[in-house]
Amino acid sequence: MRDFTSWLAAFRESISDYGYYADFKKIHRNADKIKVELNILNSLIGSENIEADFAALVERYPETLKCIPILLAVHKREIYAIDSDGEFRYSFRNANYPIEQYKVFMRKTGLFDLIENHIIASLVDYATGVETGLDSNGRKNRGGHLMENLVEAHLKKSGFVYGDTYFKEMRIAEIEAKWNIDLSALSNGGKTVKRFDFVVKPGNTIYGVETNFYSSKGSKLNETARSYKTIALEARQIDGFEFVWFTDGRGWNKAKHNLEETFDVMEHIYCISDIEAGAIRRIFV
Repeated sequence: MRDFTSWLAAFRESISDYGYYADFKKIHRNADKIKVELNILNSLIGSENIEADFAALVERYPETLKCIPILLAVHKREIYAIDSDGEFRYSFRNANYPIEQYKVFMRKTGLFDLIENHIIASLVDYATGVETGLDSNGRKNRGGHLMENLVEAHLKKSGFVYGDTYFKEMRIAEIEAKWNIDLSALSNGGKTVKRFDFVVKPGNTIYGVETNFYSSKGSKLNETARSYKTIALEARQIDGFEFVWFTDGRGWNKAKHNLEETFDVMEHIYCISDIEAGAIRRIFV
């Protein structure tokens, strides 16, 4: 019998790899898409008559309009704005207002001041910095895949082959169709759509696998623990199927009571230390 307290004490603070913090390939790719237009707009930096120069530039190079949203850290081609002068929805794909109204937009958002007063030296560099900031929002998605990547690396290291002995993101209906097994006990008679991060099938037994890592607390942890406890209990009713959960992260310290309840009823619940100690081979081989 494993001791829950000792098991929880081995949980990690983080599994963030070097690529977690910023996806620079994506950042530079986004900036490069508008590099030419941004360089054209660079001619406005330090302008002594920026409104007239802006109007002349957009009239000659209307494609430069598409650069404007990113200067406000927006990835959309339409921007909505309202004040005492009215309500406007500006298109930066094709101008839908006279240039005078776009001058109002540039003035009221502060972009004219940014460009005119030499606050920046290069709009290309500025846009790259903005893209870097926006990319930080993608850390949540990248973080969600870190545990999956870790588990998959150990599956491969243990000799499992993608598409042969292990599969990714399979729905219950797909599992049932592929191996002719009834998983209705897990799906409330087919009413619930459930997808496993991995499905491992080394022999006669099918293993549905979930993975996650929580570095910070939140209400989702309690919900996850309760949900996976239910799945583990339901899986006991199905011959030839077992549920496996790989989880870790110090966030569980604030939700340890619900996690312990699941730990007490679940045979296959493991942390990263377990994986490193060979849990995958012991479970699936």
